[in-house]
Amino acid sequence: MTALPPADGLTRSERLDRLPFTRRHGRLLGTSGIGWALDAMDVGLVSFVIAALAQQWSLDRTETSWIASIGFVGMAIGATVGGLLADRIGRRSVFALTLLVYGLATGASALVGSLAALLVLRFVVGLGLGGELPVASTLVSEFAPKRIRGRVVVWLEAFWAVGWIAAAVIGTFVIGASDDGWRWGLAIGMAPALFSIVVRLSTPESVRYLESRGRFVEAERTVRGFEESARVAAPRDEPADAVTGSASATPDGERPSIWSKALRGRTIALWTVWFCINFSYYGAFIWIPSLLVEQGFTLVRSFEFTLIITLAQLPGYAVAAYLIERWGRRPTLTLFLVGSALAAGWYGTADAEAAIIAAGCALSFCNLGAWGALYAIGPELYPTDVRGTGTGAAAGFGRIASILAPLAVPPLLGLGGTPVLFGVFAAAFAIAAMAAWRIPELRGTALQ
Repeated sequence: MTALPPADGLTRSERLDRLPFTRRHGRLLGTSGIGWALDAMDVGLVSFVIAALAQQWSLDRTETSWIASIGFVGMAIGATVGGLLADRIGRRSVFALTLLVYGLATGASALVGSLAALLVLRFVVGLGLGGELPVASTLVSEFAPKRIRGRVVVWLEAFWAVGWIAAAVIGTFVIGASDDGWRWGLAIGMAPALFSIVVRLSTPESVRYLESRGRFVEAERTVRGFEESARVAAPRDEPADAVTGSASATPDGERPSIWSKALRGRTIALWTVWFCINFSYYGAFIWIPSLLVEQGFTLVRSFEFTLIITLAQLPGYAVAAYLIERWGRRPTLTLFLVGSALAAGWYGTADAEAAIIAAGCALSFCNLGAWGALYAIGPELYPTDVRGTGTGAAAGFGRIASILAPLAVPPLLGLGGTPVLFGVFAAAFAIAAMAAWRIPELRGTALQ
């Protein structure tokens, strides 16, 4: 057994927090991360599908904008509802359900013959996508040891880069290969429907959620499983709340609210960051392949550029994972947002191939490092009873920006071209950086 002090007298959450990172943690991270990567792959595929359909179906900018935006309408609803459901029926159940929904809808999208049918199915896809991300980050954060919790959630978010790279590979070698390539690309997107079965069977339910629902026997069994994986002795005495206990509540018996006086300030700051980073990220990365085509590059060449730019996401996550436990959440998030603002401004003025790739890689590096830090911060800001609600509501509000961003691109391009467009994105990143500094620093603290 690992040389740790006896667990007698510790709560289950304290027992989880003191454990080393074990194979069981790795299995949970891997399962959640694969779901995360599949989510990213689906979102990333849309940018390539849009570029292909714009040529094949002769779609104008407004029509292609709606292909992206309608999915984000679904994501806004899915994130909010998914977070609420996660606090009521469990993190694991919602995680599996959302994977099933968007996997089936993505596969069905491969069969459509009209823009209207594609828009309907992309909305359904968005419902699943939006619900999955905040629930997965909440689940992982509630199991991760507190001393490395932020780093583990950034590792989870790093799977986004894996999924986006997979989308870029599929876009380059499948979607760009033939007229029906976009159908085959979407058909590959059915993978989450099958993976949802794995999630439902192999993923443990959150111990904090189980305790909040009075399911103490299940909670104890789950904690002991993680202790066995770490070769740590379980307490000799049964915890006092193994038979009796109650869900967390405020002193007056009311369930906590993300808009209570204690939580209101962090909620406003978190929502601001979510809104601004969504606007700039999706406005830029959904449109980059199409913008490159409009600049005179071939469809295949623009896809190749996008693949190279996407690869820069991985080192961005790696640096964020290192800094978030060394510097803290707030300075790491702020640094990457400032870097994103500078990179967006640079991309807006780049015209040569080398400059486009370099600026795009810088934007990709900084932006995805910021995303990693943001997902680590969200679950830490709220107590168990509203953790899913708080993270889901912030994501849902941010998705409003993702709806607006693709629609805003055509008029901004008409106003002043790429420099104005990416200047607006840079300004949004700068606002997000100022809001990030208002979020409390919770490095090394236990979840409420």
